[in-house]
Amino acid sequence: MISETLTADADDKRAVVFAGDYLNKLTGEQIERECRRRLDEGCTELVVNFSQTEIVNSIGVSILLGVIDSARGTGAKVVFSDVKQETVELFDMLGLTRHVEVM
Repeated sequence: MISETLTADADDKRAVVFAGDYLNKLTGEQIERECRRRLDEGCTELVVNFSQTEIVNSIGVSILLGVIDSARGTGAKVVFSDVKQETVELFDMLGLTRHVEVM
């Protein structure tokens, strides 16, 4: 479940979405809906915060790819922040890190 969603500033076109502790189909779909909503509102940078995320399953990865594709379609940037090293390694192995900035 998405624990919290924040937009930094009304003038700032950045949306921060918190991924929660387990990124699976349910939480992934929630993240995707929120990201699409923010993109529809004109967001130019999506930050997905993984600070609480312990596990990411294959469906979660697939949904993240959809978010990346949607953002690319609008010209928005996607950033993954506070990602644990094991998850960075997974994202790197699967090629996600070629399409996002990891902080």
